[in-house]
Amino acid sequence: MVFVLCLICLYFLLDRSGNLTQREPESVRLARHMNDGPPTYPYTFVKSSVDWGQIPHRYLTPRDLIQLPTRCHVSPLPRVQHRFKPESREVRRARDARRRAVRELTRKCWESYREYAWKQDALMPLSATGRDQFSGWAATLVDSLDTLWIMGFREEFDEAVAAVAAIDFGVSTTSDQVNIFETNIRYLGGLLAAYDLSGREVLLQKAIELGNLIYAGFNTENRMPVDNINLTAAKEGTGLFVEDQVVSASPGTLTMELAHLSQLTGDPKYYDAINRVVDLFFRNQNRTALPGLFPQYVSMSREDVTTGASFTLGGGADSLYEYFPKMYALLGGLESKYATLTLGFMDAAKRHLFFRPMVPDNADILMSGNVFIDKEGSPRLDPEIEHLACFAGATFALAGRLLGNEENVDIGARLARGCAYAYRAFPMSIMPERLNMVACEPGRPCRWDEEKWRIEKEKRPEYKPHLPKGFTSVKDPRYILRPEAIESVFYMWRITGDPEWEQTAWEMFLAVANGTATQLGSASVKDVTVARSQVQHDDYMESFWIAETLKYFYLVFSPPDVISLDEYVLNTEAHPFRLPGVSQEAATRAPWYPTA
Repeated sequence: MVFVLCLICLYFLLDRSGNLTQREPESVRLARHMNDGPPTYPYTFVKSSVDWGQIPHRYLTPRDLIQLPTRCHVSPLPRVQHRFKPESREVRRARDARRRAVRELTRKCWESYREYAWKQDALMPLSATGRDQFSGWAATLVDSLDTLWIMGFREEFDEAVAAVAAIDFGVSTTSDQVNIFETNIRYLGGLLAAYDLSGREVLLQKAIELGNLIYAGFNTENRMPVDNINLTAAKEGTGLFVEDQVVSASPGTLTMELAHLSQLTGDPKYYDAINRVVDLFFRNQNRTALPGLFPQYVSMSREDVTTGASFTLGGGADSLYEYFPKMYALLGGLESKYATLTLGFMDAAKRHLFFRPMVPDNADILMSGNVFIDKEGSPRLDPEIEHLACFAGATFALAGRLLGNEENVDIGARLARGCAYAYRAFPMSIMPERLNMVACEPGRPCRWDEEKWRIEKEKRPEYKPHLPKGFTSVKDPRYILRPEAIESVFYMWRITGDPEWEQTAWEMFLAVANGTATQLGSASVKDVTVARSQVQHDDYMESFWIAETLKYFYLVFSPPDVISLDEYVLNTEAHPFRLPGVSQEAATRAPWYPTA
């Protein structure tokens, strides 16, 4: 009897210390909370005025469609997430406080959108109005669906779903031209992820409507996609004309969403459409002026993805590369060409695009620049850095785990630290859109040389006397609520478990939350190189602020079973797609249980 009493006392002592009792995964409790009872806002599916699935297409035929790959004696994907240990009660309380801060800022931004810009594409927080930037299909609303779910906003989610059910994807309120890239990543990606999380059938019905519209963008003579879908011409079904030149990210970032739509519907036509585009890139990867990488601009009409002298991981090309390893994951590792594309671009980027910048503390960080091929055919590095390219840290770390190369995980960490360094360096602790640094010479010691920095800085026409040491120019001083830097910090935290990344995320959150704060939400900053007391805002809140930036901050401070990287792959708009073979209830592949 005394022995039993001692065991009971020991149990409660350990429980109070926060090192024994474990609860069910938070993802399970979240799903139960969000599905507790019928929707608080009943909804009715309203068909769009155009049934894009019933239009006969001149060039798209249902015969000989390329099918999704099927599993046949293939090993499951390698584990991606770090094996987190249970945390103490004190650690959990501190983390939860940070998470609540992110959640409350999200609530403020959402409520302002709901009051002043409901069913419009974006909120203008300074003038308390809304604006339709894309097609007038409520971009912020659709883009934010999965964020509302993940943060446990049940009533707000149900109300948003009811609004989505009535969107008319047959008419654009802004223009007869619909951008296929933005429509795909924000709208279709948002619908698919929200359906994966909630199982609400109306979201899949709307995704099919929109997917059929995007599919109509492939109704061209060579079956390559257009950059902008002309709705009037698309309704006729007689065929669309492919633009001569587009940024490579435009056709290259249609893959995940359309492939996942095929996975969810069993209809292979969507996967067939994008597979032909991927094959074009795959066949030509080593035929460019910089083998492994593709030029920033390509021609779908001429099926030319090799001609060009400008190479970057920044704007215009970024998500093309981001989707190579993510498609490998989404297809369960069953399609080897995505591994080949991934390894090819990563090797080329390490050789040509990445550089170590010269900084006062000699930090071992990496930045991603741009390369131009000169008249003699030699690559020339321009050490210009874009905030958009900060996704590379996440992509390298994810690909490193998926393809079994820890060196690439380390490269991802150095890239992520580079962008975090740029955040800390400026007066507002926020990284500008575009800036320049001094690149150290490969293979030589990288040591701070103040005189060299001054000389390089004075060469730049964008020279500003008040730039932090190490930076030679800021070509675009804005911060437009971008997510790429916190995206890489999130991935590094989930993949390595190093507490460095949690603390970095918190510092970044405090900086962007304070720097972008307005009475009605968050707004873009005109110039982050000035003191915070001099901050000026632009009257715009991008849909990706809630959809991506705040979601990544929230996930850093959430238990890692919430949107586990072993259960989901996130598109370029941070929309999580459930991986094949992972059920909606599954939460055990990468378990991590907070203490009671």
